Amino acid sequence: MKLVNLTSLDLVVLLAYIVMLVVIGAIVSYRRRKEDDQFLGGRSFGWFNIGLSILGTNISPAFLIGFTGAAYTSGMAIANFEWLAWLLLMLLAMVFTPHYLKMRIGTMPQFVHKRFGEKPFAFMSFYTLLSTLIIWLGGALYAGGTLLSQIMDWPLLTSVLALIILATCLTVAGGLAVVIVTDTYQSILILFGTGLLSWLAVSEAGGIGTILKTLPAEQWVLLRSGPATNGNIPWYAILLGYPVLGISFWCTDQTIVQRVLGARDLRQGQLGAQFAGFLKILTPFVFILPGLACLLLHPELGPENADKVFMTMVGNYMPAGMVGLIIAVLVAALISTIDSGLNSFSTVYTLDIHKRWVKPGATPHELKITGQIVTVVVAAVATGIALLMETTGKNLFDLLTSLIGYFAPPIAACFLVGILYKRATAKAALVALYGGTALSMGVVILDFFKKQIGEMLSINIKLPHYLLLSFYLFAFISIVMIIVSLLTKHSPDEQELCTLKEARSEISKGASRGIWIGWAVLGVMMTAIYLLFNMMPVLLEK
Repeated sequence: MKLVNLTSLDLVVLLAYIVMLVVIGAIVSYRRRKEDDQFLGGRSFGWFNIGLSILGTNISPAFLIGFTGAAYTSGMAIANFEWLAWLLLMLLAMVFTPHYLKMRIGTMPQFVHKRFGEKPFAFMSFYTLLSTLIIWLGGALYAGGTLLSQIMDWPLLTSVLALIILATCLTVAGGLAVVIVTDTYQSILILFGTGLLSWLAVSEAGGIGTILKTLPAEQWVLLRSGPATNGNIPWYAILLGYPVLGISFWCTDQTIVQRVLGARDLRQGQLGAQFAGFLKILTPFVFILPGLACLLLHPELGPENADKVFMTMVGNYMPAGMVGLIIAVLVAALISTIDSGLNSFSTVYTLDIHKRWVKPGATPHELKITGQIVTVVVAAVATGIALLMETTGKNLFDLLTSLIGYFAPPIAACFLVGILYKRATAKAALVALYGGTALSMGVVILDFFKKQIGEMLSINIKLPHYLLLSFYLFAFISIVMIIVSLLTKHSPDEQELCTLKEARSEISKGASRGIWIGWAVLGVMMTAIYLLFNMMPVLLEK
């Protein structure tokens, strides 16, 4: 069943977007046809492309629709997941990136290999491939394919194939170079399209003043009190748990970090992450305001139909031609996510598995061909995973996204302790990765099957919110990793980690000068935003 009715003008706009995307990809691919660096684009990118590519990779159709739906049910509190991201992007830029670039790594497993040796590296390589395949590719493709099939009234298979073919062609044609350049244009399109929808939605609801006066004041509060439940995330759960997820996602995830690794130098990489942080100021407004407006215009939807809020606003309030633009925005968000996932999978497999264990003497050109073949193969596998998800229903997709939070602690602990604590050893990393992942998996099983387990044991199992569990796991794994490090010695194949100051000075002398001022400005702006929204109940009473 269609969610919207597309006019001929809408189809023309959508077709124009696809043609534009293909043309941009073809131009970039042609200009870089003689280059063999399929994976890092010759480390040639500047801050503007890096920042917009990070944003485009982060935004998926599920992200857009989920944010709008969460705003409909919970108000501005969902903005914490965007407005706190700048702290983790600062950590990526100022702490992690200098070490990454100093080591000249191309993948996250390579950092683990140089820091801790072969065994932790093997675990990280296969873990990265599995998470990329299921979450970045299979899950995103399933969500986007389902949405496109509803919009266009196509079978799911047709929608999935159309999306994966377009994303694969772009990735195979030019690797990371094409991905980053197309992400740049698509991120601008996403911000423009959702910004237009926000403006129209607020106008239809009677203006921002009407929304402020009509909605309960608590809807605007960011840091809330009360118990931690699925419907309410209090401030302490956000402040403790979100950084754990954020370290794993923003600082160690191959798909995100690869953009910074492709920077032409340290300064451009740091500025790119900082630019993404400034862009994060905008995203809650353009993604959340339509949901708040919908709460006034369509209260009959109810929380159970929160996933329909975004398309309800598009179908009812976007004029002809603009609906096609929003569909293009959704497709752009999906393509940015999928092509990034394809390139990341290809990079990790080719550089960390094929080059190391299958054909160590492969030339750069052979590696490029291997990467292109792997991209096509993994695209086919991801298509199968997406179609398999259809048979299990939406709950599986929700389960997969929830698993991200539970599997973040061991990765976050391994990388953060590995960088900040020079005494950390390979055996400690093994305990964190293998033991920590096993522990996290046990907590996942206990959480998702607590009702059944409780009935078997005749007890009532109550667990903290998953953000709090994530923090507890991270703290425990980190402490264990430090203790094991104190009790063990460094292995011969570990690389001694230099200090942060040494890493910065060896890459680019003075590269961070002035960048801290930008972070300070961003910090002041974010602090003002939090003060404003948390004082909203008092301000509205006046």
